[in-house]
Amino acid sequence: MNLFDYVADRWDKLSLQALLHVSEVVQCTIIAAVIGVLVGIAVYRSPIGSAVATALASTILTIPSFALIGLLIPVFGLGAKPAIVALVLYALLPIVRNTIVGLGGVDPAVSDAAKGIGMSRLGVLTRVELRLAWPAILAGMRIATQMLMGIAVIAAYAKGPGLGPEVFSGLTRAGSANATNQALAGTLGVVILALLLEGVYFLIARFTVSRGIRG
Repeated sequence: MNLFDYVADRWDKLSLQALLHVSEVVQCTIIAAVIGVLVGIAVYRSPIGSAVATALASTILTIPSFALIGLLIPVFGLGAKPAIVALVLYALLPIVRNTIVGLGGVDPAVSDAAKGIGMSRLGVLTRVELRLAWPAILAGMRIATQMLMGIAVIAAYAKGPGLGPEVFSGLTRAGSANATNQALAGTLGVVILALLLEGVYFLIARFTVSRGIRG
């Protein structure tokens, strides 16, 4: 059986796995974005705070995914929970770093002008600074998403959802019938999903970033 026949024969199962994979990645990216942006807002005015936040997020990224998920299993058990926690932690670095860079790059004169017309500090942050920092934040989310697409495969180690089980099963059955097709189907599925999400981010940027900022 060739790869095309294998995918066609198991399309229902593979499409469900792909849906779960992309859903897990997108949800974890959103959670990480909320946490990362809040952390960035809290520290971007402090060089020491920014350095500490970035260093902590970087430290998490140095932990091998197998090791981190393995450490989380005794705490959260098998299934989606350890996978979600691990993915959120891995997604923090690019989002925190880009939030700090984006907010730190806002021209102080623009913030002062907003204050001069009567905006509160919260208004300046939400209506001016975050909007100007949005392209950098979105770029951080895009990088995080692409990272998580691959790391989510490792989540199969904890019985997490997605295409990981397909890849792992094919690799562990190497040499048996359809093992290569199984591993290839899962791997190519991840690549295709990553490309589709890249297109989604392009559209989001197209419709949410003004031409003046893009230019």
